Amino acid sequence: MKGDTGVETPQVPAGVSLEDRLRHLEESNLFLVEEKRRAQTESRFYKDELESLKRETRRLLAELEKARTPPLIVGIVEDLLQDDRVVVKASTGPNFVVPVAESVVRKDLVPGARVSLTQNNLTIVGILPPSKDPHVMAAEVVERPRTRYSDVGGLSETIEELREAVEYPLTRPQMFTDLGIEPPRGVLLIGPPGTGKTLLAKAVAGETNATFIRVVASELVQKFIGEGARKVHELFVLAREKAPSIIFIDELDAIGARRTDESTASNREVERTLMQLLAEMDGFDPRGEIRLLAATNRPDILDPALTRPGRFDRTIDVKKPTLPGVEEILKIHMQKMRTSGDVLLPTLAKELQMATGADIKAICTEAGMAAVRRGAREVASIDFAAALGKYIRKELPTQKAPAVMYS
Repeated sequence: MKGDTGVETPQVPAGVSLEDRLRHLEESNLFLVEEKRRAQTESRFYKDELESLKRETRRLLAELEKARTPPLIVGIVEDLLQDDRVVVKASTGPNFVVPVAESVVRKDLVPGARVSLTQNNLTIVGILPPSKDPHVMAAEVVERPRTRYSDVGGLSETIEELREAVEYPLTRPQMFTDLGIEPPRGVLLIGPPGTGKTLLAKAVAGETNATFIRVVASELVQKFIGEGARKVHELFVLAREKAPSIIFIDELDAIGARRTDESTASNREVERTLMQLLAEMDGFDPRGEIRLLAATNRPDILDPALTRPGRFDRTIDVKKPTLPGVEEILKIHMQKMRTSGDVLLPTLAKELQMATGADIKAICTEAGMAAVRRGAREVASIDFAAALGKYIRKELPTQKAPAVMYS
């Protein structure tokens, strides 16, 4: 005999006593209660499974609807008309007078805003965020360098000048307000190659809490007309959004060279980029909490309009280190090296008086390589002597000219 659940219940044999029948009924009741509990559990499981399948179905239907929806056209708002219509310039080229969907916030529709348009009648259905060049967005230094001022040797006075001109206006603005002066707006680092200009910029990025934006000037030179100027403008727009911020332009002479009468297309485009930079540095709109830091080893070819006060208020000459500076740089590079007792720092510093910071680093590396060739566990004075001899003979890997390397 089967119950309502379809499960066969135990049958009571004939001729049994009343007590046995009651016990049998109790066992049957417990059995049916357990079957009911199991059925309820299965019911809940199947209901949850059904809800999961419904959600998956809704997701797939939404994805299918997205696939069926035609793409929208990007346009730029040109003018707002009094009859609630808008003049837009579509990405396809011509201008159109189009209606606006009710879901669009009208106060956000301003000339210059990017909007999305339907394909059938070009109705404005959404407002898009401003476009930004991905190369400009990538210029922001997200992971700060580990370089600190203590890692820069022989430039204590230069570091103090740099902090006064770049760091203090952002960290101690009240000092300048109390004195009634405007802080320097731009700092230009000049000096021979290898003296530490870029290293100083890395130290500024590592020490300050302001947004640090780094760009190489050659990246601003573009092929098409107006692209370089647009990148410069977006660079300063990003700096204003992230203010307080510091913009560092390395190798400034790539776009800052003196303007000439040559009329080639490439020169004209570079000059357009330079003029946009001049306007952003000291134009009609205030720059705000943006400090400009630039570096070059060719200050003699820079345009006079770029180096005048108001654009670069401070020019810091990063010179070759003096004898105490050479010792300080040697200490920094040798603090992680395992050297023998015959390496005398003052003697070594005297022999490197005309070297730059980059040269000193290359000599320390070459001395370590000489110790590796000998199979030694410490860098000895003979290794530094061999490296110094290579430096004097211009045989270091960093000193070899291409004609020598490939001859």
